[in-house]
Amino acid sequence: MTITKSVTFIAKPDGIEKMKELLTAMVEPSKAEEGCLFYEIFQYENQSERFMAVETWADEKALDGHKASGHYKIYKSSYEPYCVDKYSDELETLG
Repeated sequence: MTITKSVTFIAKPDGIEKMKELLTAMVEPSKAEEGCLFYEIFQYENQSERFMAVETWADEKALDGHKASGHYKIYKSSYEPYCVDKYSDELETLG
């Protein structure tokens, strides 16, 4: 069963560019991971401090592999100084 998540980040006013850099760096290596079906980062046009990652993984094993990857560890250890808030939601595909 696939797993789809959205992860929202609210950057500090002086951390917008750094958040953009950190999140953008996750896209290509994440897409190359086994079991990654979709991975994109979005920045809201009307709220430049707000970012959303949308990702779909083939299964829990693929998601666990992502969380164990080197690029995930770099992001995880680096984003907090630039971020006011972060929350995630699991999404259900309809239809």
